Amino acid sequence: MLNLFYASGTSAMAPHILLQDSGLPFTVEKVNLDKKTWAAGNYNQINENSYVPTLQISSTTYLTECAVILEYISEQADQRYSFDHHTAEYWQLRSWANYIATELHKNFISPFRKGNWLPNTAESKQLVWQRVRPRLQFVETHLVTPWLMGSQFTFADPYLFVMTNWMKRLGYSFDQLPKLAQFDINMRQLPSVAHVLQIEGAPHSLTNPTNRKEDDHD
Repeated sequence: MLNLFYASGTSAMAPHILLQDSGLPFTVEKVNLDKKTWAAGNYNQINENSYVPTLQISSTTYLTECAVILEYISEQADQRYSFDHHTAEYWQLRSWANYIATELHKNFISPFRKGNWLPNTAESKQLVWQRVRPRLQFVETHLVTPWLMGSQFTFADPYLFVMTNWMKRLGYSFDQLPKLAQFDINMRQLPSVAHVLQIEGAPHSLTNPTNRKEDDHD
């Protein structure tokens, strides 16, 4: 059985949604990103990089990196969330997943933060918005509704939803991004998304106690 290590509101929400949607048997383990712990002890023994998601696929094998985990889940679900490997659509999908990982995800993780993984000061929010805004506009320009690849829901969609969810949490405007705004609405209407949001509960706080370390991130 697959076992997902997650923290509320992080990028781990993407594989959590895909697992829930797929019907594959899985369990979840919640990680405390401040203390680097989980129910059985030291999370660094599971993932030495100290972030989530991590997907345990056997007694001794763990996968990291959100885009990789999402594609693995799709493969386990008979490629339900992907395309045949010999098609142009498959490579386009992989390009999107990597774009989200490198151009959006990592630019949301603010180097200007104070003890958190999302920007949590007025200055850091502005700096991060300057970095992610043109990249979000690129997605907006190429987005084919209702999903990123058009009519087929793929493993990239939950990952993009994490980005729009972070936009909402940070109070960034969708005014110039109407297709992304509609995408976010479409995602929230899925039973799998509603269920995961309920299970995960309140996300990792953007307000930081003074003893929180500077390297906390997802």
